[in-house]
Amino acid sequence: VAPDHTDWTYKVGEKAKFTVSVLQNGNLVKNAKVRYEIGPEKMEPSKKESTTLATGTLTLDAGTLSSAGFLRCVAIAEIDGKEYRNLATAGFNPVDIQPTVANPTDFDTFWHDAKTELSKIPIDTKMTLMPERCTEKVNVYHVNIQNFAIGTRLYGILCVLKKEGKYPAILQVPGAGVRPYAGDIANAEKGIITFQIGIHGIPVNLDPQVYADLGRGILNGYPNYNLDDKNRFFYKRVYLGCVRANDFLVSLPQFDGKNLAVTGGSQGGALSIVTAALDTRVKWLGAFYPAISDVTGYLNGRAGGWPHYFDKNGLAFNNKKEKIETVGYYDVVNFARRLSQPGIYSWGYNDETCPPTSMYASYNVIKAPKELFLAQETGHWTYPEQQEKVNNWLISKLKE
Repeated sequence: VAPDHTDWTYKVGEKAKFTVSVLQNGNLVKNAKVRYEIGPEKMEPSKKESTTLATGTLTLDAGTLSSAGFLRCVAIAEIDGKEYRNLATAGFNPVDIQPTVANPTDFDTFWHDAKTELSKIPIDTKMTLMPERCTEKVNVYHVNIQNFAIGTRLYGILCVLKKEGKYPAILQVPGAGVRPYAGDIANAEKGIITFQIGIHGIPVNLDPQVYADLGRGILNGYPNYNLDDKNRFFYKRVYLGCVRANDFLVSLPQFDGKNLAVTGGSQGGALSIVTAALDTRVKWLGAFYPAISDVTGYLNGRAGGWPHYFDKNGLAFNNKKEKIETVGYYDVVNFARRLSQPGIYSWGYNDETCPPTSMYASYNVIKAPKELFLAQETGHWTYPEQQEKVNNWLISKLKE
């Protein structure tokens, strides 16, 4: 599926076309049966049809949008009894998308007070060398520090050069889900301290089955926990935990005292922006497809960010005054508008997990220096070129 503009981008009011082609072994499949739908991303389609492609390809008039946003074509072909799905997304004036989420008047006070309380909690660092993961050049540690309240813990994997010296550092914040972490030895071998953290307050070096059980059990649905109370909402411990992770990094004798970056994708993309906004010790950030961005979009007739609190599946449960108020204190939009650090960002138009509408709502309010590396075709994944671009950008900044 391909739009008729090579950059997949249109002006509001300009008509878009999508070409749907069914190929097998690189050749068009004649008389392929296809059903397709066209409409604003994540919304009910405005056009839905089934057809047979006599030549194996068909160009569809998709129409336009009357305001900034994204129009998506999803096509499903049936070949030999199996279905194959693909999509393409046209962006209309995406740099003009503005957020819908409220910006609480006491936002800054709320987070200032939270960080003040955090600063009173002893970090109580416990580091355990992991000999089986160490390399000739790098020591790898399982780290356990105290988080936002006495008795709450944060765990991660630290990688640092064995060679004595002072080094820059990167905090690596995680995507959604429950999993172990192995640490970033590759960047550590380049002379950068790396700290890869989990967010659930459990060790990150256990048997993988433990995380599978937790993810399907008590931690299933964790992004919704206590959404009706801004002080008890699950992500409060997470956001403060990222600041606490920086407390640990800057305390290391190997840290050079000034060069600190943060990076991650999806939930980690959100946390990269949040951490930088909350902590001026961060000098640079790299964010892939940030989640938790403009989550109230659905309440305003358009796509909202992951975890889709207010889409058709979550609306009945979450469309409550207290929950809508809480998201204002945690939505990435309101951290993005407060960023002061230079950042590099990367995503694609085809992302169905973190809709581009929601990501642009955050990106467009950033006043700090910013660079967007678009890979239009990508969904909720990256090409190696995206990873290389962001990683190289961060390393170049840290080693300037």
